Amino acid sequence: MRITTQNGRVVLQPDQAQLPGDVRHLTDTQLLSLGVSRVAYIKAVVIEGQDVFAIHAADGTPMALTDDQDTAIEAILQHEMVPALVH
Repeated sequence: MRITTQNGRVVLQPDQAQLPGDVRHLTDTQLLSLGVSRVAYIKAVVIEGQDVFAIHAADGTPMALTDDQDTAIEAILQHEMVPALVH
């Protein structure tokens, strides 16, 4: 999957790689081609009694903490990743 911007918005465009009809049978290579390595998610958490926003890689690896959601989104976009909010 390619990540581009159009009119200031993040746009995901699929690669030309063929995917099986049943996503339960994806290979590791096919899963990576879906852009999993380019997606980061943001989750509101409480750390030591303080509300913060955690940034995680799509596989769950913690990457950073920020004080506000906008800073988290900006950090993800600066690293050419696509942000996803988790509630």
